[in-house]
Amino acid sequence: MTKEAVQGATEEEQQAQSKKAMKKQQKEAEKAAKKAEKQAKLTAEQQTTEEDDFAKDRYGVPAMVQSQQKLDRELVRVQDLTPEKADQLIWLRARVHTSRAKGKQCFLVLRQQQFNVQALVAVGDRASKQMVKFAANITKESIVDVEASVRKVEQKIESCSQQDVELHIERIFVVSQAEARLPLQLEDAVRPDGEGEEEGRATVNQDTKLDNRVIDLRTTTSQAIFRLQSGVCQLFRDTLTNKGFVEIQTPKIISAASEGGANVFTVSYFKTSAYLAQSPQLYKQMCICADFDKVFCVGPVFRAEDSNTHRHLTEFVGLDIEMAFNYHYHEVIDSITDTMVQIFKGLRDNFQTEIQTVNKQFPSEPFKFLEPTLRLEYTEGVAMLREAGVEMGDEDDLSTPNEKLLGRLVKEKYDTDFYVLDKYPLAVRPFYTMPDPNDPKYSNSYDMFMRGEEILSGAQRIHDAQLLTDRATHHQIDLEKIKSYIDSFRFGAPPHGGGGIGLERVCMLYLGLHNVRQTSMFPRDPKRLTP
Repeated sequence: MTKEAVQGATEEEQQAQSKKAMKKQQKEAEKAAKKAEKQAKLTAEQQTTEEDDFAKDRYGVPAMVQSQQKLDRELVRVQDLTPEKADQLIWLRARVHTSRAKGKQCFLVLRQQQFNVQALVAVGDRASKQMVKFAANITKESIVDVEASVRKVEQKIESCSQQDVELHIERIFVVSQAEARLPLQLEDAVRPDGEGEEEGRATVNQDTKLDNRVIDLRTTTSQAIFRLQSGVCQLFRDTLTNKGFVEIQTPKIISAASEGGANVFTVSYFKTSAYLAQSPQLYKQMCICADFDKVFCVGPVFRAEDSNTHRHLTEFVGLDIEMAFNYHYHEVIDSITDTMVQIFKGLRDNFQTEIQTVNKQFPSEPFKFLEPTLRLEYTEGVAMLREAGVEMGDEDDLSTPNEKLLGRLVKEKYDTDFYVLDKYPLAVRPFYTMPDPNDPKYSNSYDMFMRGEEILSGAQRIHDAQLLTDRATHHQIDLEKIKSYIDSFRFGAPPHGGGGIGLERVCMLYLGLHNVRQTSMFPRDPKRLTP
């Protein structure tokens, strides 16, 4: 190839390359122009949006509440939203339970504890398009302040507790925003077992609920359970106070196992060891010896039992009673059963909303009780079980299945869920239990049952130091370890008795639930120490 030809070819290549470069530049310029146009359009839109958004001061995320100001603003409770408030303009604070945007409007369900109400934000003279969009994007479980007009509705809103009214929102501000991803959905957590499985809808298992207890406690079911539990404590205190009992506080760190058993938690106590109290037994009795006559206490009780059952916890709330009596320990039984009956009546009369709420998720028969309370002797209970085909000796303790079976038999025969079994065999009771004066095989002790499960164990206590020493020796208990206990009875002690009730168990059985963890706010069992 000649020199000229090579030069020509190179020139052609260069021309082609510069054409390519020009094209590229042209394309890039077009792209940049388009981008600038788009940006200008966006900016213009934004400006018009801001100009058009006449409602921009009526919604948003205000500064965090740091107690900057005192607002003279009354917030209405969701449960008080009734047709009587129709056409009133009100403020309220609630959680966003659900939201659903539809065209130019957004429906919200606002929740406060176990009550909820439907609310609507719609484009109009009070709300702009942007305000509706803002409301639709508020994450579930966020806390909002809303100003709204209360309106009566033609058709009942079945999905809300406030069925006769809805709110027409005029202002909405986010007080605290929830993260978009929730560890569990509240509607899944309250779905009855088995319901919605066909449609593939989820239910939440117990461990997930307990691991995310703060969210789970927001559900209508949990709210109802723990409000009812608070009612049990209140009724227990009020009833006993009216009967002349004194509330006492007892130590939970003790020097020796309170029941003389091995199921205790040991804690290091400076240069020695101490134990967590299994019951306030010793201190209740000391108060009786100190002439307080009738005492009760509400407090934590610790049991180091490796029991992973539906009804055992390693820490629970004990409702304990102890009282001096005149001549017969049945005076104590009558006092305790009457207290229980007052609690059952109080729950029935004042907590129907809570009972119905729990029933929606966990259906059960209403709790039945008799006045006066049914009292059977242990021998009668054993006879009923034998009649039903159970083989057991006169002095055998009741196994859990037999307790449940006896509960069913008693319900069939006497139509009650609550009864007392009296006169237990002495061999199956603690050393401080008073023996029966007429038959040394039996004792002045009793258990109380709800729906076939034991909720209270009690007895007349031995109030004589010598008899107590003999019984402790018989049980092979180290007398040195219980010296201070026995010494309490050396300076004159009235005859007395009492019992201890498990709060969580009472709530579980009253509501017909199947696991004590549902009625313990932050349960402790051998496998759970958190949250």
